[in-house]
Amino acid sequence: MRQILTLLFSVFALLASVPDNAVAQDENIVNLQAEVRVDYQYEGLDGSKVHDNTGFKGKYLNVILNGNISKSFSYSYRQRLNKAHSSQSFFDATDWIYLTFAPGEHWNFSAGKLVVGIGGYEYDRAPIDLYTCSEFWNNIPCYQFGVNAGYKFNDSKDQLLFQVCQSPFRDVYGEDTYAYNLMWYGSHGWFNSIWSVNMIEYSTGKFINYIALGNNFKFGDFNINLDFMNRATSHQTFLFKDCSVMGELSYSPIHWMNIFAKVTYDVNKSDRMADFCVLPGTELTMYGGGFEFYPLKKTKNLRFHANCFYSEGTNGNPNGTMLDKRMIVDLGVKWKMNILSLPRKK
Repeated sequence: MRQILTLLFSVFALLASVPDNAVAQDENIVNLQAEVRVDYQYEGLDGSKVHDNTGFKGKYLNVILNGNISKSFSYSYRQRLNKAHSSQSFFDATDWIYLTFAPGEHWNFSAGKLVVGIGGYEYDRAPIDLYTCSEFWNNIPCYQFGVNAGYKFNDSKDQLLFQVCQSPFRDVYGEDTYAYNLMWYGSHGWFNSIWSVNMIEYSTGKFINYIALGNNFKFGDFNINLDFMNRATSHQTFLFKDCSVMGELSYSPIHWMNIFAKVTYDVNKSDRMADFCVLPGTELTMYGGGFEFYPLKKTKNLRFHANCFYSEGTNGNPNGTMLDKRMIVDLGVKWKMNILSLPRKK
């Protein structure tokens, strides 16, 4: 493991010697934004109100800072101010903070706290723009320290990305566990993709493997996201024993309105305790829908939303998010503020 990390950091350092006029980007050295989401939420379980999870909720308060240090070095940082962190690490509430080096049009290298490279459109979207999600999404720790290398080709319509990072399950078995992720991002007009294959260490020397296929289809005013994820470890039937399917159909007939319907299915019929996101004995279906309203003509920085979702089935995790006969009704508002932009001195 140390040899792999040493090699990656050596490549990063070597490429840093490339002249600073390699790639022209946005000239701002600082872009500072804040985004907030506040909802009224009702939760019912088998027809009874869950009082502890009903009422007004401050869902998200994020600060986002990004910019370009030079023409080839950029940075990005997002801090979740409403998320608790331990006294030992302020980074617990940091979604990401990383430095990117792009020596040319094709290659890019990043190091810092990153989004763990797992495929799928539900997984890829910002949490502030999601409502009720799959059991897998609710349990995956998706931000970890690591490094990645990306290569763009086909006129930047495709990108391959390789990442080495801390295991999402390091809190269970210790810091010295890792994940190895290979991703393909595709952008081809009516069809787009976020696919990955992953080897994730869930215990020292033991791995769970993911195949995550995120697919996006665009047909006029209709948008379809369809994700399939298969999870397996050694001595286990590889396909369909432990998997998730997430699908969402949205329709935007005019710029200020989006109507959507969504369904997810999580199942784990294996007998091995290797999947800490969807536990053995789980078979859950969630379905529902809602709408989004954007009142400002030239921007989507203000959004009102309403949605309702219902889940049914069995959750092998008694403390899981999705439960049998659970209903969520959610009404809320999200707004985004552009606070500061500073141009980089030439």
